[in-house]
Amino acid sequence: MTSEHLSALDQLIALLPDGSVLTDPDLTAGYRQDWAADPTAGHPAAVVRVMCTEDVQTVLRWATEHQVPVVPRGAGSGLSGGSSAVDGCIVVSTERMRDITIDPVARVAVTQPGLMNAEVKKAASEHGLWYPPDPSSFEICSIGGNAATNAGGLCCVKYGVTTDYVLGLKVVLADGTAISLGGPLLKDVAGLSLTKLFVGSEGTLGIITELTLRLIPAQPPTLTVVASFDSVAEAADAVLAITSNIRPAMLEFMDHASINAVEDSVRMGLNRQARALLLAQSDAQGAAGDLEIETIVAACENNGATEVFATDDQAEGDAFTAARRAVFPAVQALGSLMLEDVGVPMRQLPELITGVEAIAEDLDVLICTVAHAGDGNTHPLIVFDPSDPDMTERARIAFGRVMDLAIALGGTITGEHGVGRIKRDWLPTQLGEDVMALNRKIKDALDPLGILNPGAVIAAK
Repeated sequence: MTSEHLSALDQLIALLPDGSVLTDPDLTAGYRQDWAADPTAGHPAAVVRVMCTEDVQTVLRWATEHQVPVVPRGAGSGLSGGSSAVDGCIVVSTERMRDITIDPVARVAVTQPGLMNAEVKKAASEHGLWYPPDPSSFEICSIGGNAATNAGGLCCVKYGVTTDYVLGLKVVLADGTAISLGGPLLKDVAGLSLTKLFVGSEGTLGIITELTLRLIPAQPPTLTVVASFDSVAEAADAVLAITSNIRPAMLEFMDHASINAVEDSVRMGLNRQARALLLAQSDAQGAAGDLEIETIVAACENNGATEVFATDDQAEGDAFTAARRAVFPAVQALGSLMLEDVGVPMRQLPELITGVEAIAEDLDVLICTVAHAGDGNTHPLIVFDPSDPDMTERARIAFGRVMDLAIALGGTITGEHGVGRIKRDWLPTQLGEDVMALNRKIKDALDPLGILNPGAVIAAK
């Protein structure tokens, strides 16, 4: 930021409520990166902890006038470098935007973006309602960040992802204009589908300041199946057998390395010898639930499961789900991580999982793979020691090969984490020149100066 900009920054500080702006480098350093720890992250000139839509408008009007980049940030739990700061930018943190209202008749929540996903769920549950999208990090990720990345989660195989529950948004555009899109209507097809355009746009088109979310009746009690396998291929085949017959409420995969990392961490009594584990749940009621569990058990047994455990005990099922959610922090204890979330069409899932195994063996790197197997979205977690240059390079090569493999199988480089900056260079290969050009046209139309989250998703000008 130039001396002229620094002088102008004093003007911005004067326009905002006292205490909103942080400029101390020791404080702003905590806002440089998200959980992906993007090594290219820059140093912000200031962090603005906004309280309302008007605060965001003030920042963006100032940023447009002075052509200063703005990086939106939620809870910092992102996994793709989507909120990495750039040098001299203003980071707009929505952490203080925490209001929520539940309308139990319309079954909607109107919330500011700073609430955690878990807090939205809790507020809904007090009215006997449920907000289904459930990232593994649901206790520490913000609902605004979920919308910005179109986050998924464990129950998405049956209930869908964030965009399926966003009915409306309030968004501030690059020039400071605040727009309201959609609302509490389940059916509304007036005009272009602009609400959906902003969900998953990763802060590159505007900053979300309010969300109207669809809620549904509380989830019924679940039945749980846990199955162990001697190979990842058998487990993947079991997934196809299950999903070809039913749509379970949850269908998760863990490989040998992730099983043992979790067992080291939470001591669940998981089978350490298993090469793969499936965790499946049904929330169908009565005879329908019994039939779904029978189908899941039969699919596992017919595809080589060495052990199959079924329970209707809710506490046991919740414990196994908690173990699955514990994978990321458990694997992180093994070293630094490069995180993937590649997805493929369901029929390609066995080839993707075995292909990741082959990449790990070829490059002699540890890759712990977990997956939302029921929808083909996998999370290969590449473990490396950043103090070892050779290992770091092999991990970097593995990261690219995994994405190349997913694209070759007709899949995607990201199912729910977003492109951010970490995966940006692979996006043109997946989308192709024409679609990339269309993305750029939309970005240029809404952010002609390129000040919103520059370098995320699409390379900065």
